[in-house]
Amino acid sequence: MARLEAVLLVADVPLSPRRLAQLATLADATEARTLIGRLNAAFEQTATPFRVERVAAGYRMFTMPQFAFWLGKLHHREAELKMSPPAMETLTIIAYRQPLTRADVEAIRGVQCSEMIRQLMERGLVRIGGEEESLGRPFLYETTRTFLEMFGLRDIEELPLASKLRRPGTGPGERGSAGSPVLSEPASSQVLPGSPDSDHPSDALSSASFA
Repeated sequence: MARLEAVLLVADVPLSPRRLAQLATLADATEARTLIGRLNAAFEQTATPFRVERVAAGYRMFTMPQFAFWLGKLHHREAELKMSPPAMETLTIIAYRQPLTRADVEAIRGVQCSEMIRQLMERGLVRIGGEEESLGRPFLYETTRTFLEMFGLRDIEELPLASKLRRPGTGPGERGSAGSPVLSEPASSQVLPGSPDSDHPSDALSSASFA
């Protein structure tokens, strides 16, 4: 278990159970998952600030949310995660309605969004996921694995209220019927840890951070 803990401590990206087994010289991925459970139990029993969480396609060690303020000062994470309100709003729309075109985003926001989408792509949070089968074949945009890692999500179904705001069975690379956005109702609220009463989707996303 000590070898696994050491690997997780120094890893700067989420690692799959198979990769963890290779690096920690364990029998297989099943043993890696078992030891992760034991490691978390030990962390909890000794009241340490660490937890191993599944993020995107792998596992990574995090500090507990209550320590984010102090660790943020040390690592300047606030600057890393800080986004302008227009960028956060654009990211929220793409996260909940993906995949969608630039015109879809602009129809919701009511303003031109090319620059905001470009900035999100440069930060690795949004990517082109395909083309819409309509006149001109415009690009379809979706969130990336980096987005999941930044907000501590396994997949987009872990977005707050995803079961209500996203149509069942719709994910990146898929569209609702008749090419409509995948949100069944306009987003009025979403909640992430630390933001139980957020009244705007972008408020919840901006509050989701891991140290």
